[in-house]
Amino acid sequence: MYAMTTVLYPGTFNPIHNGHTDLVERASKMFGKLVLGIATSPHKSPSILELRINLAREALSHVENVEVIGFNTLTVDFAHEIGATIILKGIRTMADFEYEFQMLNMNRSLRPGMETIFLAPSEEYSYISSTLVRQIAGYGGDVSKFVHPTIAKALANGDIS
Repeated sequence: MYAMTTVLYPGTFNPIHNGHTDLVERASKMFGKLVLGIATSPHKSPSILELRINLAREALSHVENVEVIGFNTLTVDFAHEIGATIILKGIRTMADFEYEFQMLNMNRSLRPGMETIFLAPSEEYSYISSTLVRQIAGYGGDVSKFVHPTIAKALANGDIS
């Protein structure tokens, strides 16, 4: 365990699902502090980011050493800003690995010394993606086994699209 180490788990988390929560729970046992960084883009409404932050905080409220923060900068700059020396990425497929490996090398180039670690989700969550969850919910499907109840409600109400 890296008791004094802060790790950044960045992503859009639109929405956060049980696969994300699984990684947070497991990684939080390895590091002193885990920051779930919710990225947005300049063309998105700030209220959408605030909603994703609040939903993630609710879904992760049972994990003590986790903080949820929104950001709109380069991931390596945000990691440096919060004192993280490691970036955590979830990997489900080889395609995920290829993309994230390219990002790892770009991040090293931008901020030497920044490390990236990969965790695979537990088998029962390996097929879940935020895109699929949104699509199922968009057609009125039941997503309750994929997301926290608060998020399932937000999806059913059309708060997340």
